[in-house]
Amino acid sequence: MAGRAKSVYVCSECGFESPKWFGKCPGCGRWNTMNEEIREAAPKRAIGSAARRGMTRAVPISQISTSEEERYHTGMSELDRVLGGGIVKGSLILISGEPGIGKSTILLQICGYLGKRLKILYVSGEESARQIKLRATRLGVNSEHLYILPETDIQAVVELIRSDKPGLVMIDSIQTMNFTDLSSSPGSVSQVRECTAAVMRAAKELEIPAILVGHVNKDGAIAGPKVLEHIVDTVLYFEGDRRMPYRILRAAKNRYGSTNEIGVFDMSETGLEQVENPSLALLSGRPKNVSGTCVTCAVEGSRPILAEIQGLATTSGFGTPRRMSTGFDYNRMSLLLAVLEKRAGYYFSNLDAYVNVVGGLRLDEPASDLAVALSLVSSLKDKPIDGKAIVFGEIGLAGELRSVTHSEARIREADRLGFQKCILPYHSLSRINRKFDQIQLIGVKDVREAFEAATE
Repeated sequence: MAGRAKSVYVCSECGFESPKWFGKCPGCGRWNTMNEEIREAAPKRAIGSAARRGMTRAVPISQISTSEEERYHTGMSELDRVLGGGIVKGSLILISGEPGIGKSTILLQICGYLGKRLKILYVSGEESARQIKLRATRLGVNSEHLYILPETDIQAVVELIRSDKPGLVMIDSIQTMNFTDLSSSPGSVSQVRECTAAVMRAAKELEIPAILVGHVNKDGAIAGPKVLEHIVDTVLYFEGDRRMPYRILRAAKNRYGSTNEIGVFDMSETGLEQVENPSLALLSGRPKNVSGTCVTCAVEGSRPILAEIQGLATTSGFGTPRRMSTGFDYNRMSLLLAVLEKRAGYYFSNLDAYVNVVGGLRLDEPASDLAVALSLVSSLKDKPIDGKAIVFGEIGLAGELRSVTHSEARIREADRLGFQKCILPYHSLSRINRKFDQIQLIGVKDVREAFEAATE
């Protein structure tokens, strides 16, 4: 006999449940996130009844196959790199990003390549079949094995998956799916959780890979409960300003590969195009003999990427100087300004300071500290940095330069692109075993020494 329905309040951010409403969630501290949901109580079942009926059986680890998993290549090496080599059978992949950044576009491009040999089921809860057809025509996707299903009932979708057994399933988006047994509205915590769990069970049982599209909230996190990221096998984030051409695809979680790899794409009229040499693309159009610009090398996974950092120091028109940073951590920039003023004697206290990483790239590692500092000092002194010089290094609070990892890989990438001078921490220089003939290595110990070497 079914239990009586009850009303609970669930936080849309963290999934915290409470029998009464709160203005502020006790779990995550967010305001106005507690939403009411009506739930049917599940019928009680005797403990251990499933085991006594023989429905549960453990498998010895020696009987589990360890053969190499077959991966489906997507036709885009940048995407395959982020996925760890391709799409694994039975895996659940979540792609998230801001509206208009290219989530649906990359799904159709995958369909265009895999649709030649796989039956693909494309489920859309946001667009009609005609709208998807128009977008597919624009992208040049016209596969006979691609089936479009405009449906929001997840139970009907799962039944179709079990009956047709497609080779790949795509759901755009999971927040629009609806589980009819729940009375809450689509996109709520319970709806997203149950719909994802239903797709996950079907994908694992039939070994059919599924790709889900997830919305993001205003903070950039995936909308819905955090358990959504725990259920899926891979979480991919699209980064970059949708008003700029370059897109960065990054793995926040990957059970079948590394989470340090990134893929670089260029948004064009014909869809997302791969940028197989991002260093060359990000440095194109770089100004010459202009103060306030410096080149550094960041390492994303196993890939070194050269990026241009621009700094600008100008007289403030207000009583309080303004600080602004794009592509670089604001708090880290404030720390570097304090070190430059206290330890190196470069005064920015009455100046506005701006930092920008060209191309929409975001630099998080400390190795880019030296390039940010030199770009600001170059703008302050109005003295250009050598256009054939590349710099990298971490700056400590005492003004010293600390060694960084992957120094040889950074130098090798700069040497390949024709740079003639590399300024790096002195301690990193002593650890380099390989000799470079085309690029000069200069080890420095502080910011002043680095600026002198970069402007010679």
